Amino acid sequence: MIIVSCHNLAFVSRQRGSKCHSNIYNMPKSSADDKILSYNDVVLRQSDLGILNGPYYLNDRLIEFYFSYLSSSHPSEHILLVPPSIAFWIMNCPDISSLKDFLQPLNLPSKNLIIFPVNNNNDMTAVEGGSHWSLLAFEKTTNVFVHHDSYGGMNKSHAKRLYKTLLPFLGVSGTRYMECDCSPQQVTGYDCGLYVLAIAKEICDWFESNLRKDEGLWFTQVVERVTPKRISGFRVEILELITSLRGSKIGIDAWTMVGGGGGGGCGGQWWVVVDGGGGVVDDDGGGGE
Repeated sequence: MIIVSCHNLAFVSRQRGSKCHSNIYNMPKSSADDKILSYNDVVLRQSDLGILNGPYYLNDRLIEFYFSYLSSSHPSEHILLVPPSIAFWIMNCPDISSLKDFLQPLNLPSKNLIIFPVNNNNDMTAVEGGSHWSLLAFEKTTNVFVHHDSYGGMNKSHAKRLYKTLLPFLGVSGTRYMECDCSPQQVTGYDCGLYVLAIAKEICDWFESNLRKDEGLWFTQVVERVTPKRISGFRVEILELITSLRGSKIGIDAWTMVGGGGGGGCGGQWWVVVDGGGGVVDDDGGGGE
């Protein structure tokens, strides 16, 4: 689980197996803490925009926000997108027997599609633990858990732990686990969270489409649509979504963020210009891919 403190904005990016810590905003604490949007149960702050506006590892709050948006845009009682904090607790709960009451409000046996974000943090006390996001999806008709990892299976052991923990609470037997060997692979060291969000969207779209009735699982759709080009513009797309949901000026006329460039590090430059109405009018496209 990545617990983000707006008072200490250091985020972790992974580049070729090493961590790269970056202070993303040199701004007064009050500015970073400014509330930008309240959406369902999620509150986004100025610091979250800084993450989206640069080549930085996504935090829990942005994952939860986009999952909440997908839940609203795919309003089905059969789909459940689980917030990062809930997924983390399920995976790391020291007393499995206590999960029965904890999970009861989620009503897992009634769901046909459940999507979990997976983080590789093993330390329950770590404020900014973990360095990689992946996605675990359960599809009830085929009775299978599928793990999508954009970094060569880095989170395989964590996804399997989550899968095994969930088995007693699904109301079905014979459930299988599989690693999706065709999962799109990131070409930067910091976009794993974006792949989780993009893949989650495609799975939800697939679930509600006619393709679900005629073909196998969502793999073809994910491979065709979750591409490096798509991911390279996804941060701007999410910024535009926040702007549209807010319905007014975000509060900054232009951001210039240091970072990006190349294939996954902390160098180069990337920026987005926002007009007076809050719409994105220009981006340099140098976000790393």
